Amino acid sequence: MKQHLIVEVFRSSKHDGMYLYVEKSKGLKEIPEELMTRFGKGISAMTMLLTNESKLARATPENVTKGIREKGFYLQLPPAKDEYLLDLYKTPTEAVY
Repeated sequence: MKQHLIVEVFRSSKHDGMYLYVEKSKGLKEIPEELMTRFGKGISAMTMLLTNESKLARATPENVTKGIREKGFYLQLPPAKDEYLLDLYKTPTEAVY
């Protein structure tokens, strides 16, 4: 079954790489207050026609559509940081010139 959905994508004002997909006709008005507190002010990034053939960077169209249909939104979290990058801050370093 083909599914088409007009989706608005908002980026978070508080967290880089965090995006919220919602049905365009509903906007952010039905998003839980707790989520909006953590997400911050939603800044509109784009509006798109979402189909099963759509190409998304870090989500599948099926998961986005399912989240919007079941919860009213799909939250895309920032990618996890690589472990070796986190270790840079744990290990004391000394500048050598």
